[in-house]
Amino acid sequence: MLRLPRLRLLRPGSAREAAAAAAELGSRGMLLAGGTDLLPKLKRRQFDPDTLVALGHLAGLTGVRGDHAGGFELGALVTLTEAAAHPALAAAHPGYAEAAGLVSSPPLRNVGTIGGNLCVDTRCNYYDMTYEWRRSVGFCMKKDGDICLVAPGSPRCWAVSSSDTAPVAIALGATVTLAGPDGERELPAAALYRDDGIEYLAKRPHEVVTSLRLPAADGTASAYVKLRRRGSIDFPIAGAAVALRMDGTRVDSARIVLSAVGSRPVEATAGAELLTGAELTPETVAAAAEAAARPAKPLDNADLAHFWRKRMVRVVVEQAIERAAERARLRGRSGGLP
Repeated sequence: MLRLPRLRLLRPGSAREAAAAAAELGSRGMLLAGGTDLLPKLKRRQFDPDTLVALGHLAGLTGVRGDHAGGFELGALVTLTEAAAHPALAAAHPGYAEAAGLVSSPPLRNVGTIGGNLCVDTRCNYYDMTYEWRRSVGFCMKKDGDICLVAPGSPRCWAVSSSDTAPVAIALGATVTLAGPDGERELPAAALYRDDGIEYLAKRPHEVVTSLRLPAADGTASAYVKLRRRGSIDFPIAGAAVALRMDGTRVDSARIVLSAVGSRPVEATAGAELLTGAELTPETVAAAAEAAARPAKPLDNADLAHFWRKRMVRVVVEQAIERAAERARLRGRSGGLP
């Protein structure tokens, strides 16, 4: 049985106090929200802090506020189950609610938070193993080693971004609020990530995600399609988030963001540009999906064969475009959201 190491737990009074405590601790401390990703990794000794700074008791980070006309603000401690089941949020941004409802399994969604899923650690077959297993292969540069076992000649880590909700947040143009010891700042969700398997977040390590702001629906329809081995529990091995604004059968604007094909969510701008201004025909959808799949470069560091995952990116993009377009058509027939 894997056991947690001995740890000290701090319970600060606010997000800014939590950030100050984490800043003072440096590499000895880590922020703890739902813990569904962090705690198993502590058991496998993938992290080695001596102190956890708890966030789960902070009332100011809970709740879903807003509506389709003015947009939504989700506290970072809103659980994935709450986000998936929120009627107004699901009506305005079905792709986001869909993604939240596809994370892991029901028990973990009941505990896991939307802030935690935005910040979830990158994954790799050579990294997400027990300490003894990793020691037997000589470790990797993400923890305790000095080479990438997926690409030994590369100077960087290629661990994969595996958040389901981040691609949809980026496609919708969401913003994230961060609290530091001296105040708050806001940045686009896309700016939260870096293309590096180790330093994959652009925020400072001690900064606390306090909320996610999704814009007004404003005619945008969204969808998220996730590929994984099983229908539950598993992280994505390919995924596509699509946000479309349509005028009849013509696409006014589009964004496509891929999951699990790089060290950060990958925006497929070429595919979105093919859609924008075009009539949404089967040929247009196929061409856009083909273009969107080009920047995907999966490596042999996740479940199933990487060359098959590469081929499936086009499929999930096509499915997501078709699903978002169907939702846009249904909204058009009903006269928009209630």
